[in-house]
Amino acid sequence: MSDWPVHAAKARFSELLETCLREGPQVVTRRGQEAAVLVPAEAWRQLQSAARPTLKDLLLAEQARGELDLPARGAKRRRHPPRL
Repeated sequence: MSDWPVHAAKARFSELLETCLREGPQVVTRRGQEAAVLVPAEAWRQLQSAARPTLKDLLLAEQARGELDLPARGAKRRRHPPRL
């Protein structure tokens, strides 16, 4: 992964894009700090599909994604509040 200062990325965007497609993700820096990453579209699709689903997606899914591991209940009884 190569670092491209933002001014170089803007001036040589076609070269940045070709390098990204040929070598993989490229980092764009601003004032020496990482600001963005240019990745090939296929790599982006893979990242998106591997991302965790949103709560909305889980609730609207036709089937459950897995079983919940619920902890066993303790042997202690519930406390009752004192009478007033």
